[in-house]
Amino acid sequence: MEQIRLTIEQWCQMAGIDEQMAVFAADITLVMTALLLSWLAYAVCHHLVVPATVKLTEKTNAEWDDALLNANTLRKACLIVPAIVVWMLIPHIFYRYPMAEVLLERLTAIYITLTSTKLGIAVVDSIKTLDTDHRTARHQYLHTFCGVLKIIVIFISVVAVVSIVIDRSPLRLLAGLGATSAVLMLVFKDTISGLVAGIRLTSNDMLHKGDWITVEKAGVNGVVEEITLTTVKVRNYDNTTVTITPQTLVEDSFQNWNTMQSSEGRRVTRRVYFDFRSIRPVDNDIRERLLARGYVGKKLLTADEISSDTVNLTLFRRYADRYLAAHSEVNADMLHMVRQLEATPTGLPVEFYFFLSKKEWKTFEMNMAEILEHLYAVIPDFGLRIYQRDDFAHSTVISPLP
Repeated sequence: MEQIRLTIEQWCQMAGIDEQMAVFAADITLVMTALLLSWLAYAVCHHLVVPATVKLTEKTNAEWDDALLNANTLRKACLIVPAIVVWMLIPHIFYRYPMAEVLLERLTAIYITLTSTKLGIAVVDSIKTLDTDHRTARHQYLHTFCGVLKIIVIFISVVAVVSIVIDRSPLRLLAGLGATSAVLMLVFKDTISGLVAGIRLTSNDMLHKGDWITVEKAGVNGVVEEITLTTVKVRNYDNTTVTITPQTLVEDSFQNWNTMQSSEGRRVTRRVYFDFRSIRPVDNDIRERLLARGYVGKKLLTADEISSDTVNLTLFRRYADRYLAAHSEVNADMLHMVRQLEATPTGLPVEFYFFLSKKEWKTFEMNMAEILEHLYAVIPDFGLRIYQRDDFAHSTVISPLP
């Protein structure tokens, strides 16, 4: 650069230009040369190096290079190259202007720091794409780790920019931050707490993106859309979005329906309260009604069971249990039963317990309703009455057997 300066000054003097104007012309020429060289460096990187690198990574069998050396990351790296060229040429161009040299060097250093920060954030974002399975615990670890890396990159960038502005060593600035650690802990309290809570959620395999969760206290009943260091975003089934903190999920209990969705069936439990006065041994009226309506044989009861002195509630429980086992929508490989619970003042409770194969919400509700409605409808055929309280003039009326 010095040789170029001397040559330009000699040419100017040979052309009859005075010495001061010759020096000014040489400085302008050098500035234009530096800008041209920086532009050429950027053009070569952007139009030659980036496409060649992308094509090279596409031909390899490794996946990490496709994620880290993608076009977006490489273009951000190209933005640093012209600044480095300018930063190297500034001392050779502006050595006669110390104030301008110092100012331009600091501005260029700040620009390099900021573009390097953008490059670091782009690399961190690229790391997230290494694991495409958003429901695994490994992906949650990676997501949390990347969030921490972003904080570290931004923190180092801020320290570097401040050290450039005040012309102090970054190490001395970091050493001085020990006295302000309490303030930093207060500022980043939510981030640190969220990080710890996020690690607990992922390490214990408690939550993944796409899980259906329920948090009654927070009004959450929907699908997890995003998990970050400080927030968990859930889209409720009414299409509202609820944002809660990871600490809320860790400190309080929440219900995760993921295991139900990945299982072979969705559970149904319903209780029916029978009037004690309707429970009795099977008599001729009940027997004839069951025979007339075809409950024997194809309706899962045997003639011996009807002809014996079986209690009508026992007969109904057998029928209901076999009906559930034979129903096409019930998963017979999972537990199903019709059991009697402890007696109450409002009747004898009998619980239907079974699992439906189809777990989708609307289909599940329709199949469950059809099965239970059938069981409710056949109860009178067994001579049983459901305990039903009718509030009329503050009295309780038990509906008679039809």
